[in-house]
Amino acid sequence: MLFLFKTLISALVIVAVVEISKRSSVLSAFLLALPIVSVTAFIWIYYESQDKLKIADISYETFWYVIPTLPMFLLLSWLLRNEYNFYLSLFLCCVLTAALFAITQYLLLRT
Repeated sequence: MLFLFKTLISALVIVAVVEISKRSSVLSAFLLALPIVSVTAFIWIYYESQDKLKIADISYETFWYVIPTLPMFLLLSWLLRNEYNFYLSLFLCCVLTAALFAITQYLLLRT
């Protein structure tokens, strides 16, 4: 039952952003930029485990994985504004992000 509740709440957040995007791209972008998924996950993890150190570790590690996602937004915007196919653009952004994730992981393991 808890799994279904978590799924419903999480889905509602996504649907809300999609619906808001129909009225305001700025507001939907603002909501997407907020770490809603992270905060929601932190709440669920804390609710289930009461483990603050686990959340602290995940929060720290999440910071390092946010950085390689940032170029994706710029590339996607550029590709779409230059008339590239939407799905091709998403694919290229996923490839870029995966490569940057791999580089990030490599660098994190070396420190």
